[in-house]
Amino acid sequence: MDHLPSPMKSLASSSDGAKVVDAYKKALATAASVAAYAMLARGMARELLPEELRVAVRWGAAFVLARLGGGRGKDQERHTLIVRRYLDGGPGYGENDLFDAVLTYLATKIDPRTMPRLCVSRSRKKEPDASGNWSTLLCMEPGGSTTDAFDGVEFKWTSIEAGGGGSEGGGNKGAKGGPTLELSFDAEHTETALEKYVPFVMARAEELRQRARALKIFLNSGGGWKGINHHHPATFNTLAMDPAIKQAVIDDLDRFLKRKEYYQRIGKAWKRGYLLYGPPGTGKSSLVAAMANYVRFNLYDLDLSGVYDNSTLQRLLIDMPNKSVLVIEDIDCSFDTMSREDRKVSDQAKDYTDEEELDDEDEYARAYHARPGGYNDRKITLSGLLNFIDGLWSTSGEERIILLTTNYKDRLDPALLRPGRMDMHVYMGHCGWEAFRTLARNYHLIDDHALFPEIQELLAVVEVTPAEVSEMLLRSEDVDAAMRVLTEFLQQKRRKANEAEDKN
Repeated sequence: MDHLPSPMKSLASSSDGAKVVDAYKKALATAASVAAYAMLARGMARELLPEELRVAVRWGAAFVLARLGGGRGKDQERHTLIVRRYLDGGPGYGENDLFDAVLTYLATKIDPRTMPRLCVSRSRKKEPDASGNWSTLLCMEPGGSTTDAFDGVEFKWTSIEAGGGGSEGGGNKGAKGGPTLELSFDAEHTETALEKYVPFVMARAEELRQRARALKIFLNSGGGWKGINHHHPATFNTLAMDPAIKQAVIDDLDRFLKRKEYYQRIGKAWKRGYLLYGPPGTGKSSLVAAMANYVRFNLYDLDLSGVYDNSTLQRLLIDMPNKSVLVIEDIDCSFDTMSREDRKVSDQAKDYTDEEELDDEDEYARAYHARPGGYNDRKITLSGLLNFIDGLWSTSGEERIILLTTNYKDRLDPALLRPGRMDMHVYMGHCGWEAFRTLARNYHLIDDHALFPEIQELLAVVEVTPAEVSEMLLRSEDVDAAMRVLTEFLQQKRRKANEAEDKN
């Protein structure tokens, strides 16, 4: 076009531009028509084709893309693990624990906002979860898939209907195994999948179940345990105690739960013992409940006065499952094999000096001889308990927590206080300033008040238990009235303490 005059060049350029615009318009029209036909075909397919056929088409497309479209070389060959709902023999042979574990685990990985089809299930047979609500489980519908990253490796989970083909080209031929899940990954990561990822999924699922389940508390009756739901609301956040001690307990529990391999390496039973001691009303029972709620272990409250002999004690302790908390309250009142009631009857019996006052059927004889397991008949010993705490029977279970409480630590047998028996001694003292602030926040949702400075000053010189402070805070729902009642109570305690000091 160089030989053409300038006006002719402009005309030629205009003509070429018009042709380009026309071609572009035709391409857009064609694309719009194709898209419209595609949408129409898709709608007709949804209406006319059964779901099974559409799922098969999706699986086929995924297979083609994985094998051809992805451009994977030999080094990037994909492997697939099949996880069936039932064992190889079918439904009559039991369910596959791994299948349930994967469903539990994937429920935390599924994003309902990005998956168009999801299955939602809730079981009325199961108990409410830890929050008191019925748990809802999300899972993929057949044909759905999701990815998960572990140790820098991408794993793909796909839900397959019984009898369908696999998303990675595998085949689940035959429906005897029921619904299946497929785990696909690059072949080079097979060892990671089998030896690390699958065990991780199992462990994580167990942890999720443990956290979500409703806790129970078991009481010993005869030679067995009877359990009821345990809904004690105490947590470390609501517990009124010294913050440093509270954090020390939390850190110790966290360390204990993570040290299974460590305990195996050093040759010790995987258990942890805590002695909670302090004056009555300082929150020992609340700490027990908070610890159980924190680790999500069931409580086993052992009443030694109802245990006949060491054999019965051993059966009770052996029947406790792993991941449980054994509690023996007021351990100072349990040995030498006497309950508080036995001690009271014994003290009353000692007051009798004239044998003529005692008949064969009197109260003394009934208390000691009439019932099986009476004081003279019972053969439970401290050594029987110690043998479970750190003797040969201590290895009968693992991941157990043993909690002993007492109001009087100095009354305990030294054998209980030996190193290795109770690993951590936790002192539950009188109510300090930080403990009071926790109570004020719990009961009245406040972090400050005009009377706080005076209350802080009084708490520094007055011995008062968290239970007493709680009682004062419950006297009124009005914050100002409750703070005045507490202040007056503390002032009265200080006056009495000063008067007693003056008399001495």
